[in-house]
Amino acid sequence: MTTTTRTVTRPSVPSCHGDGGGEIVRDGRPVVALVGSPNVGKSSVFNTVTGARRSVGNWAGTSVEVGSGSWRSGGLDAAVVDLPGAYSLDPLSPDEELTRDLLVRPDRAELPDVVVVVVSAADLARTLYLAAQVLEQPLRVVLAVTMGDVATRRGIDVDHAALSLALGVPVVAIDPRRGRVDGLAEAVEEALRTPVPARSLRPCGCDCAPGCSCTCCAAGATADAKADPTAGPAGDAAHLAGDAAHPDGGADGLDGDDELAVADRRFARIAAAVEVATSRRGSARADWTDRVDRVATHPVAGPLLFLSVMWAVFQLTTRVAAPVQGFLDDLVSGPVSDGARWLLSAVGLGGSWVEGLVVDGVIAGVGMLLTFVPLMAIMFALLALLEDSGYMARAAVVTDRVMRAVGLPGRAFLPLVVGFGCNVPAVSATRVLPDARQRLLTVLLVPFTSCSARLTVYVLVASTFFGAHAGDVVFGMYVLSIVLVVVAGLLLRTTLLRSLGQEDLVLDLPRYQRPALRLLGAVTWTRLSAFLRTAGGIIVATVVVVWALSAIQIGERAQEPVRSSAYGRLSTAIAPVFTPAGFGDWHAAGALTVGFVAKEAVVSSWAQTYATAEPADLHQPGGLGASLRGDFERSSGGHTTAAVLAFLVFLLGYTPCAATLAAQRREIGGRWTLVGVGLQLGLAWSVAVAVFQVGRLIA
Repeated sequence: MTTTTRTVTRPSVPSCHGDGGGEIVRDGRPVVALVGSPNVGKSSVFNTVTGARRSVGNWAGTSVEVGSGSWRSGGLDAAVVDLPGAYSLDPLSPDEELTRDLLVRPDRAELPDVVVVVVSAADLARTLYLAAQVLEQPLRVVLAVTMGDVATRRGIDVDHAALSLALGVPVVAIDPRRGRVDGLAEAVEEALRTPVPARSLRPCGCDCAPGCSCTCCAAGATADAKADPTAGPAGDAAHLAGDAAHPDGGADGLDGDDELAVADRRFARIAAAVEVATSRRGSARADWTDRVDRVATHPVAGPLLFLSVMWAVFQLTTRVAAPVQGFLDDLVSGPVSDGARWLLSAVGLGGSWVEGLVVDGVIAGVGMLLTFVPLMAIMFALLALLEDSGYMARAAVVTDRVMRAVGLPGRAFLPLVVGFGCNVPAVSATRVLPDARQRLLTVLLVPFTSCSARLTVYVLVASTFFGAHAGDVVFGMYVLSIVLVVVAGLLLRTTLLRSLGQEDLVLDLPRYQRPALRLLGAVTWTRLSAFLRTAGGIIVATVVVVWALSAIQIGERAQEPVRSSAYGRLSTAIAPVFTPAGFGDWHAAGALTVGFVAKEAVVSSWAQTYATAEPADLHQPGGLGASLRGDFERSSGGHTTAAVLAFLVFLLGYTPCAATLAAQRREIGGRWTLVGVGLQLGLAWSVAVAVFQVGRLIA
């Protein structure tokens, strides 16, 4: 199964979608497009029918690109495209604009062969608005109804046959979160056998004869006259009110009053369909979602709950992974390394540079990567749990209040929270922001969110110097990350981006739901495998390069061979820059330099330069920990704690990995990326120096 992700770009503006010039790539098979409002399970449908692993979550903004894959089921063999979530075909953001432009086109040959509109049974009236607009286009449509379990818990019953009759399209009930999409492929196959309708549904729902002059048909005639001057008032002209130039069903050709009239009739049609297709058991009353939200979104209790949840996440991450990490490291540093040495000796390469490259370079790099896996897996699983349950959307509301207090755009929380997993997809996630300058600001702020790659260094350093309080120190780094985002945002807003406007946070709060183990596993594996693919090659390559530089001697051989190597000479030259921050030692400087490529490689570079094995358990650093304690004590003049905290602060704030820089350059261009690098280095160094200088005075 192959899947791809296509991004449409605008040359002059930092955006992924640009002016809507996207196109659907065809390979001879029918094309099925998935559309729907945020939080209805559209990407879960895509993952289920294609076997792909697209990012999914129970909050808005998880689809900011067009994903494509293959759907083979029974007699169906089709290409599937997963369009960004949209509330309507009247775009308010670049992702909604892309969805509109791929569904509303002058050339019908460029349209999808079938559109599957995903709606929620729990919020049918709201999610049917997009469906109503799609039904006004010349498209074959199948309606997929999700979240039937949530609707049932709320006392709502949906009669899918009645809904199909009311809208005139096939309706299929599915549960993609649990992999149940029975009947959807058959409905799509049946739709492909039917002719493309001239127009499936008119805004007012009338069934008038050709040439009718009522408001609904007049809207269609007016719109088509603008789109095609040769069209007359009869025949197709009365049925094409929602053609390519007019995504709202023809209202673009009317004055304001007529636009409202068409919209009112559309809402009336939706209300009538909902009335005949749904029934409610019992009286409407606040359910447990409403009761929990009284705390989760409270101005005081909400932030406290958010901090408590994040603290628990990092405590679990730092403690639960330790035994598995120890086992993996013992496996690599013991049997695997010993076996490699035996094989090399057997072929006459024992003790040679080849052994050093293979054992101390390649195998050590792979071993370090494997020790990260438990940490990453636990972190990704816990974040997926929060997302799928619906809590992450509440965290957005809570955090928005803080961000707006300092003038940051409210919706910026959505990509920023992704950055705590990995900065690279967070940069891409800024595409959910409607304003180009807001996207620019958020892309510049993403590197200040503490990605999971830094977590391994936090755990090692915190366990070495703070013992039982390591989890609290790690949690503090993530709180500080939020503070740095705010500070950097204020600096940019008062200097380079003074004209940036403010935007309210408009976010659909999904109902809380019981997380599905299948979905949690899929999301965790998707993110973990992406981390391994992205970081694996970079880490191994970095380890090999550090080994090679450490083997090249320059000038007189020092007492420590590594220090007189090319790597050591370079690190020694950089070290004085960090003297004011208390860690002007060449080992620390070299590790941070390697961190420019990948933060995960910091630990392995220490292990190589100290000529010690990487710790079997990051919580018990052993010989490496002893070496670190000695150097930090010497470089700080005895103010070890202040120097260690300054080091962690600099690690948190300075330039992100090379992959993130590449993503930034793609989104905002090279000049602004360099501006961001300068801001990150300057702010990280300044705060680190302040932490050390103040810390040594009060210690």
